[in-house]
Amino acid sequence: MITLSYALSLQNQIVPKPHFEMMHPMHSPHLDRRQFLRTTLAASAAATGLLPSLLTAASPEWEIGCFNRPWSKWSYDDALDQLKIAGFKTTGLVGNHQTNPESLLSYDSRLKYLTELKERIHSRGIKPLTAWIRGPKAKDHDGKVKELKALVDRAAHLGLPWLLSGGPRTHETVEEYAAVTAVVTRHAADKGVKIAMKPHGGDGAEIEKCLSLINHDNFSIWYDAGNIVYYTGRDPVKELKSLAPHVTGFCAKDCEGQKSPVMIQFGDGKVDFKPVFQILKDAGFNGPVMIECTGTGDSPEATRKLAEANRKFLKKTFDSLS
Repeated sequence: MITLSYALSLQNQIVPKPHFEMMHPMHSPHLDRRQFLRTTLAASAAATGLLPSLLTAASPEWEIGCFNRPWSKWSYDDALDQLKIAGFKTTGLVGNHQTNPESLLSYDSRLKYLTELKERIHSRGIKPLTAWIRGPKAKDHDGKVKELKALVDRAAHLGLPWLLSGGPRTHETVEEYAAVTAVVTRHAADKGVKIAMKPHGGDGAEIEKCLSLINHDNFSIWYDAGNIVYYTGRDPVKELKSLAPHVTGFCAKDCEGQKSPVMIQFGDGKVDFKPVFQILKDAGFNGPVMIECTGTGDSPEATRKLAEANRKFLKKTFDSLS
């Protein structure tokens, strides 16, 4: 067994000193202790002929955040308080709260309200990462573009780096959706806001068509395996394979089956999380992963414990990846 002290003692013995100083990544100021140890162990294994199986694959360190949705029965401040207690550092704005006077973010949100909302979030040591695109209410192309540009402007005011689109709605074609979204995506790029599609109805082929038609670096996919099950009944593992290179975020929820409950704990539904995340890891995915749903708690505190359990489930899954 290779001990830490033995591994460290090898760092100046594996490669001749002059070349080591020039080439060895240990000299990078950005190398942390974990990377240092893995690099040294790898070099010592190569030098001593140890089997590669002694070196296990590193677990992904994807950021795990949590949406406010599990606390929708209570106030948004209840959600923020429980997110803080749980130690989440990032959140997303999805859904309304029964006691909230207005939606968290819409195209006509008052700037004063958004400034106050931003302070409420930051006061808990949490960063708002994304929000759901509501609407648009307009039916015509120009009206849709106008509304969504206004929403992007307000997202920038709130300090959001991302906005999530649900894809084509039931009354519009893929072409209509893409035409509007392409214009809004370019506007969002100028404002420093990224647009991502969070599937709400389409299968992998439809998602790929949206990517092709919009064709912009500022537009990507936030995969939602639970939604693939809920809306299409298809296998989210198979649907992901061709989409994985375009996935920049993940909305985590489980689902019992097509048109079945999603407010359940991870592992209680039909989403096979391990192969989903293995595909993403192999494609170079770098997070974030946002918990969207949990089981139903009877209090804000009970719901927090469910969110914490789902976070542990995700971490265990990440650790199991090859």
